Amino acid sequence: MPRVVVDVMPKPEILDPQGKAVQGALPRLGFTGVSDVRQGKRFELTVDGEVTDAVLEQVHQMAETLLSNPVIENFTVRIEDAAGAEVLA
Repeated sequence: MPRVVVDVMPKPEILDPQGKAVQGALPRLGFTGVSDVRQGKRFELTVDGEVTDAVLEQVHQMAETLLSNPVIENFTVRIEDAAGAEVLA
């Protein structure tokens, strides 16, 4: 069954202290070659029935009003199959 995934990330101009903390910890743990880290949120929504344009519009509304803060965050909506592969809508 496909699921709708909403990825929420801080806007590029917004400071990301959690991402900076992870970036600082990576070299201390022996991981090199990472020049920047941004931390966000992922929401997986299982919907009843088929994922239609109307369902996707409703998910966009959910993301704008509840799942993200549009002042400081951007979001993307996509459909994934059970294996996690992106489904082209």
